[in-house]
Amino acid sequence: MILHRYFARRFAWTFAMTFTGFFILMLMIDLVDQVRRYGGSAEFMDLLRLSLLNLPSAIYAILPLIMVLATIVMFLGLARSSEMVVTRAAGRSALRALVAPMIVTLIIGALTIGVFNPLVAATSKEFDTREASLNSGGPSVLAISENGLWLRQGDETSQTVIRAARANLDGTQLQDVTFITFSPNAGPTRRIEAATATLSPGAWDLTAAKVWPLERGKIAEQSSTTHTTLRIPSTLTADEIRDSFGVPSSISIWELPAFIERLEVAGFSARRHLVWLHMELALPAFLLAMVLIGAGFTMRHQRGGRTGIMVLTAILICFALFFLRNFAQILGENGQIPAVLAAWAPPLAAIGASLGLLLHLEDG
Repeated sequence: MILHRYFARRFAWTFAMTFTGFFILMLMIDLVDQVRRYGGSAEFMDLLRLSLLNLPSAIYAILPLIMVLATIVMFLGLARSSEMVVTRAAGRSALRALVAPMIVTLIIGALTIGVFNPLVAATSKEFDTREASLNSGGPSVLAISENGLWLRQGDETSQTVIRAARANLDGTQLQDVTFITFSPNAGPTRRIEAATATLSPGAWDLTAAKVWPLERGKIAEQSSTTHTTLRIPSTLTADEIRDSFGVPSSISIWELPAFIERLEVAGFSARRHLVWLHMELALPAFLLAMVLIGAGFTMRHQRGGRTGIMVLTAILICFALFFLRNFAQILGENGQIPAVLAAWAPPLAAIGASLGLLLHLEDG
């Protein structure tokens, strides 16, 4: 039990040091990039805050790399100090020596998806908002709620809010739609309700539309008009609507199931978000696979020049597994394989292969 606590404490400390090193390095790199992009239009403290907001998502993306490097550093240190040799001589097998690091890894994985994931989602949204303000742009044009979906379009002279009960997969065909136009100085100026609205280049094509003018001095109902078809200008494009969904990582894992449900109710495909949800749930298993791969190549007693080869092999295998996981994610998002298979197959297969390697090299 004392040995398990020692290995757990050693691994947690090594992971913390590796994480801190990457945190500082990536902060400096991102800060330099922000200064290069916005140095002439923003103060240094604003750029520092911008870098700090962007940093959690960057760290989150390379967390498996940090995990495998921490594993390699720890077991190389144990091998050089002959602590692993003493542990094996005391009758501890390789798998028993890995129990404590594996438990620490699962705890880190659980904290990552339960605490770090919402933090990444919140900071990503704030980063996009601040970056949009520096670019003199606007926020996302689309939002999904329990009352349907909402879009915003406009220019310097007016803004239009669009609400629809349902939509097609890419948001270019709306049903039971309402348009409300606002003027910067006069408030709401026009309301339109239509059965359908189809986005074409530069305009919305409406069917069964009714228009109410909301200008002062006019009675809206008496001045209303009906149109079988109506065409109103639009600054939106299909790509902007699709992009406005944002990446699934910008949504907290605690809110993601409800968001997926709202997407499906609104008529959109939620496959990408569903795959991301399962990928996040499988993250602890993926981190565990990284630890087992790193340990399989470095926990043996190192002799001569084989250390570098073993470390390089472990890192290359982890990179291959990382790209395999991303490839499976793409297949899941495209509907080629089920979301559960895309998320869980790579880490579980890697864990099985790593355990087989450990049993062959250490206990075989």
